[in-house]
Amino acid sequence: MDALLNNDIIQDIILLAKPALFNIYFALAAIPLGFPFAIILALGKNSKNSLLSHLSAAYVYAFRGSPLFIQFFMFYSIALVLNKPLWKPLGIDEFMLHPLFLGPLVLVLNTSAYAAEIFYGALRAIPKGEVEAARAMGMNKWHEFRTVTWPNMIRLAWPAYTNEVVFLFHATALVYFTLPVINDQKDLMNKAGELFEQDYNVFLHFSVAALYFLAISMVIFWVFNRIYQRLTQHLRQDAKKMAFKPNYLR
Repeated sequence: MDALLNNDIIQDIILLAKPALFNIYFALAAIPLGFPFAIILALGKNSKNSLLSHLSAAYVYAFRGSPLFIQFFMFYSIALVLNKPLWKPLGIDEFMLHPLFLGPLVLVLNTSAYAAEIFYGALRAIPKGEVEAARAMGMNKWHEFRTVTWPNMIRLAWPAYTNEVVFLFHATALVYFTLPVINDQKDLMNKAGELFEQDYNVFLHFSVAALYFLAISMVIFWVFNRIYQRLTQHLRQDAKKMAFKPNYLR
């Protein structure tokens, strides 16, 4: 019995390996584009320009205030409406309606809103004394941003942004729940559901899928933690220098 169960688990791990790559693809395609877009939105929301600030705030509010599930439906519906008048004449209809394009696009728009709010909070938390010191030294806006604002913002926002990246990876499970599955392009949840329909073993298939999500999330945490250690390396060195080490033996 135990041997049979172990064989089933190993078989599920093998069968779900390829679907896991689709979840990883959606996350890897969305993060590099969502990150800079979030920075732009955060700077725009923090801008003294009223129009730019309100537009950025409205974008963040719209995407944070609506479910991601609905956003997938909305953008797929818009793509379908524009198919005949726009995509087909240009010969890009298959590309524009393909889940491998639409999935990352919606994820980019969604995660950039959440990450922008994180970076905006970090911008507001930057010590004003450091900014005033930079201005007193005669730094221009770009030099001030590069040497003071950017390092502080990234360091303060990184732990929360790490959580957002993990949430983004988990959200990839919604892509094929809303967008059409083309050929055998199934992600973890779709493939687990397909296996469940064959033998109705809900605990086995979805548990293995959950283990994939857990393992990949742990890798993300590890990678981003290494980056955070790099970002705060100078702080940890200072802490070591200032550490209190009483000498009990003379």
